[in-house]
Amino acid sequence: QVQLVESGGGLVQAGGSLRLSCAASGLPLSSYLMGWFRQAPGLEREFVAAITWNGGNTYYSDSVKGRFTISRDNAKNTVYLQMNSLKAEDTAVYYCAADRRMYGYSRSRASYEYWGQGTQVTVSS
Repeated sequence: QVQLVESGGGLVQAGGSLRLSCAASGLPLSSYLMGWFRQAPGLEREFVAAITWNGGNTYYSDSVKGRFTISRDNAKNTVYLQMNSLKAEDTAVYYCAADRRMYGYSRSRASYEYWGQGTQVTVSS
C-alpha cells in the first residue's frame, strides 16, 4: 500500500521558518518526480515546488521562489520543503505528491499519481 505522510506543519509568526517532511512507504521515491502543493481555504490547490527524481532540478512557483527550498533524500525515501521568511499568505494545507516521470516536471495536479493527507501551516501576521 502506497502512503505519503507529511509532517512538520504548525503555527509560526510571519518571518519565521518551518521544514515540512514527506515520508513515503510502498513506493521508491527515487523513481518519482516529487511535488509540493498547497490549498488555502476557498482556493484551488496550487503548485508550490517540484524536484526531479535525482534531485538534479528544482522548480518553484513565483510566489515562493527565493524563500522555499525543496530537497530529497532517496535513501530515506523522504522529501522536504524548507520554508523561510514565511508570510500570512503562505497559510494553507500543504500536500506532497508523486509523479511517475523521469524527465521534466509538471505543475498540474492531474499529473501526480499519489498524494499525502496534508499538513496545516498557519502563519500569523
